[in-house]
Amino acid sequence: MAERVAIELVLNGARRRVEVEPHHTLLDALRDDLALTGAKSCCLVGECGACTVMVDGRAVDSCLVLAAEVAGADVRTVEGLAPAGGGLSTLQAKFLEHGAVQCGYCIPGQLMAAQALLETTPQPSDPEIEEGLAGNLCRCACYEQIFDAVRETAATAVVEPRAPAAAAR
Repeated sequence: MAERVAIELVLNGARRRVEVEPHHTLLDALRDDLALTGAKSCCLVGECGACTVMVDGRAVDSCLVLAAEVAGADVRTVEGLAPAGGGLSTLQAKFLEHGAVQCGYCIPGQLMAAQALLETTPQPSDPEIEEGLAGNLCRCACYEQIFDAVRETAATAVVEPRAPAAAAR
């Protein structure tokens, strides 16, 4: 058995330290070592987007990133979208309101890709929404409802970006 590697990161706004197997992906570390099961394990080759999380503000497929690669990074999972006082973020509420949640398997990844898009492009055009969510597949074919939720969130101009990681360090 390989020696475990200690990494420190900012996870959903809190500084964390975790020991992981050197070959473990970020997805493995989140689900197995940190008990955050929002990111889903599906294709494991970066095709479906079910494992999407944000690393330093960018949406990434956590199945393609080694956990050791995020040492010192700001990692945000779907569990980190909810406001500090509880409840749902505007984006999460719009997903529910528009019926964008069917089986729910892809939703954490869809939410994280949409959040990353809205944080970098607060008023995205339809082609920008399509491009921003292109790496996330929905087997229930809720794309129109998902796009409507993103459009309406953008129209409210209320995207709750988290404070920069530097504040949490």
